[in-house]
Amino acid sequence: MRWWLLSLLVILLVVAHLLSGSVFIPPAGVLKIITGKVPEQPAWADLIWLYRLPKALTALLAGSALSLSGLFMQTYFRNPLAGPDVLGLSAGASLFVALFIMTGSVLPLPSGSASVLIAAFAGSALVFLLMTSVAYLLKDASSLLISGLMVSALVSALVSVLHFFSRAELQQYFFMWSMGSLGHLNYTELVWLALALALGTLLAATLTKAANAWLLGENYARSMGIATGRTRLLIIICASLLTGAVTAFCGPIGFVGIAVPHLTRLLFRTANHRQLIPGTLLCGGALMLLCDLTAQLPGSARVLPINVITALVGSPVVIWVIMRNKKTWV
Repeated sequence: MRWWLLSLLVILLVVAHLLSGSVFIPPAGVLKIITGKVPEQPAWADLIWLYRLPKALTALLAGSALSLSGLFMQTYFRNPLAGPDVLGLSAGASLFVALFIMTGSVLPLPSGSASVLIAAFAGSALVFLLMTSVAYLLKDASSLLISGLMVSALVSALVSVLHFFSRAELQQYFFMWSMGSLGHLNYTELVWLALALALGTLLAATLTKAANAWLLGENYARSMGIATGRTRLLIIICASLLTGAVTAFCGPIGFVGIAVPHLTRLLFRTANHRQLIPGTLLCGGALMLLCDLTAQLPGSARVLPINVITALVGSPVVIWVIMRNKKTWV
């Protein structure tokens, strides 16, 4: 029953996206457009096909990817506050985008949004290779977690230095990118984002048994015949692929990857990844769709940055997790 309700909720939220915006389009007009008929106002079709539908699909894909990445990070580190950016991938993407935007000469890329995309991918890939090497050398989740946090701190310091020496208009451009955006992807970029989510989900499905065993500790997983070294590498690859793709296409989006796995566990009342993986995908997509709808100011063309809304939604969940686990933290 929960699966049907979640699926219905996602469909209703996508429909709400098609109906919402600064330009009012009646439901009959939307129905004509999606069924291939000509609406009363031809411009409505462009608004639906070129803006509202791609934005809804972006929210659905990005929310699902970040949530699945957060689920496996919390499983691997056995830490309820671990999130998709715990390995420093978002920080790496931010550094390379900052280098491109605020210097121009360090990364010799042509101007345009495609170059920002390339820079973000390059930064995420570089940090991924670094953290993969660290994971291979340390073979310890706690040390890897600390290393990821230190990489993020180092990168944040470098970005602050770039901010200090850059012009105000460049700082503003980078600030807008860092707040996240779901409204600028075309269908080609959506295909690539969907492919990253499909590969990440397929990889996660192969790790179901290992992830369930990992919840009881690495030693227990090893006693169950799980190849812990291979599992560690595959979990990092899965989380890195999902986080890196979303960060590159949409910018760094926080809190969704931390909050959704907890909401999914609360909804399904299980720790079994066979149910958590599809449940997290649906809950993550639904939450991001809801956040994006909330970001659209009623009766206005202005849209709040998506990170503002995800922080408002995710922060109470994080506080709830801390209060719920306070006995184990003292």
